[in-house]
Amino acid sequence: MAKATTSRVDKLLSSMGYGSRREVAQLAAAGGITLDAAKLVDVSKRIPVTADLPSRMKIDGEALDPVAGMVILLNKPLGMTCSHKEIGKLVYDILPARWRRRDPAISTIGRLDKQTSGLLLLTDDGDLLHRVISPKHHVKKTYRATLARPLNGTEGALFASGDLMLEGEDKPLVPAELDVISDTEALLSVTEGRYHQVRRMFAATGNHVETLHRESLGGLSLPDGMAPGQWKLLREDEIALIFQ
Repeated sequence: MAKATTSRVDKLLSSMGYGSRREVAQLAAAGGITLDAAKLVDVSKRIPVTADLPSRMKIDGEALDPVAGMVILLNKPLGMTCSHKEIGKLVYDILPARWRRRDPAISTIGRLDKQTSGLLLLTDDGDLLHRVISPKHHVKKTYRATLARPLNGTEGALFASGDLMLEGEDKPLVPAELDVISDTEALLSVTEGRYHQVRRMFAATGNHVETLHRESLGGLSLPDGMAPGQWKLLREDEIALIFQ
């Protein structure tokens, strides 16, 4: 069994966004940090960083946030941007404020544009992020699109052909799957992540996407009843669904 890594308490909590090392020391001196129900005052102490640490350590009476390697599923609302720096409403604003200060930083796994809603993953696990977005893993992303005009009946074959070339590009799209729901509504599953890909695919057929919602990523779907703006931390078995 691999030996657990250890970290100084002040360094660990600072990297998790709880404040500077000095602020963490002040918090400990005030009795705000407990480990196994005992007050922890010496923040220079090294402790094992184990998976059960959030159940053993409390900060101001609340369970410690998950340590590095967390994955967040968010039902992204309309009007929010997947960016750390742009002006306006950001998806990171939905999460606890201290999570903006974590190191490694939490980043979105791919992006949904401002006018696209639905399933969005965020993580501080760089290896997982690259596995999901890597073209070689062919992770399927399924979107529900409502369209300005009725489908003409040729879209499914075109999208599945592997011959569709988007405007301004010199490489055809990988085959995609279209599931028609009604004349003006369809599910489109793609394994690439090109810029505004779904919108541009329908534009290539002379149509316009009016609303776009991502419903699933691999075998992972939004939970029933999860409202826009709600989020949850994923378990290991849920993360594994992404690659099914």
